[in-house]
Amino acid sequence: MKPDLHVAYIVSHYPHNAFGHDGGIGTSVFTLAEKLKEFNVQVSVFVYGQKEEFVIEEKNSTIYSLNNSKGKFFNFYWNRKKIQKFINRIILEKKIDIIEAPDWTGITAFMRFKIPLVIRFHGSDAYFCHLENRKQKIKNFWFEKLAISNADAFIAPTKFAGEISKKLFKIKGKEITTIYNGLYLDNFDNKEPDKFEENVILYVGTLIRKKGVLELPGIFNKVRNDFSGAKLILIGGDTLDLKTKSKSTWELMKTLFTEDDLKNVNYLGKIPYGEIQNYIKKANVCVFPTYAETFGMVTTEAMAMQKAVVNSNIGWAQELIIDGESGYLVYPSNHDKYADRIRNIFKSSDLSLEIGKNARQRVENKFDINKLVKENIAFYLKVINSKSI
Repeated sequence: MKPDLHVAYIVSHYPHNAFGHDGGIGTSVFTLAEKLKEFNVQVSVFVYGQKEEFVIEEKNSTIYSLNNSKGKFFNFYWNRKKIQKFINRIILEKKIDIIEAPDWTGITAFMRFKIPLVIRFHGSDAYFCHLENRKQKIKNFWFEKLAISNADAFIAPTKFAGEISKKLFKIKGKEITTIYNGLYLDNFDNKEPDKFEENVILYVGTLIRKKGVLELPGIFNKVRNDFSGAKLILIGGDTLDLKTKSKSTWELMKTLFTEDDLKNVNYLGKIPYGEIQNYIKKANVCVFPTYAETFGMVTTEAMAMQKAVVNSNIGWAQELIIDGESGYLVYPSNHDKYADRIRNIFKSSDLSLEIGKNARQRVENKFDINKLVKENIAFYLKVINSKSI
């Protein structure tokens, strides 16, 4: 049957085999796009900023790898116009109905399309600067503001992210619809949740200040006061630290651990995505003490695998977890309380399993892609129909 809806996405990264794995925005878009194809929706994905240009044709989808224009004054402008020209040609050729782009960097600033444009608030630079109380470059805000002013409709992965973005960009007269990011639950199954390594704490994510990783040394020290054999495993890429100008957040973290605690810390760096699940399954508890997020995909992935999670309690996280039932919510800098929640889980395997079971149920109820894909389709059709009137 011929698809009766054609949706396009503009992204800078995409976890297709042609590009390699990517977290965050790329993963959430990929998950949605793959499910849309199953619902007989045609999907086109424009991946900009790549080294090579090529096209991949698959059933119900086409992926376009686009490189940047080079050697021009105001390259940021001309590159966007190049992308716009290419996409508008494909819109006509392939009869695309609606196109979606992220808010980050305002990639669609200076672009005009022949179809409705949706901006999804995955997390703008303005949003993260606001949460981190960090000054934003005027140019970055201007690009994001311009891109948002050109949009016809908006989606946010949490109500919190939508409300903050609406205030920051002074969006008036347009509703921001909340549609959670979804998971293929079959891909995050843990058939033996009772089998894990006791007293093992796992963090998965980039080592960067905004993720709260600099709080982990203090939290871990307090945990080891009662559980000297506790271990902390860190998985994720290292980054520079903007505040201290350190070239390595990991090197900065190491100075915050006591010499004895550091012996029980294992930083694995980046590892293949397929191997991360094994570490989640083995962990006693997963921790995500982040200060700045719009949703938290890894948090829901750990919950789906029936892991007890101790998470940040800021805004978006309150939409993911019911505190004390499907996980724990604690402000990252409250080391005493954070460590106390971890110790509670260590002390009782029954509690760990109960929270893990509730976490899985929470994900099934709120973050199942099979349910959320229908919300996305309904939203796209609503926008298309409203523009055609």
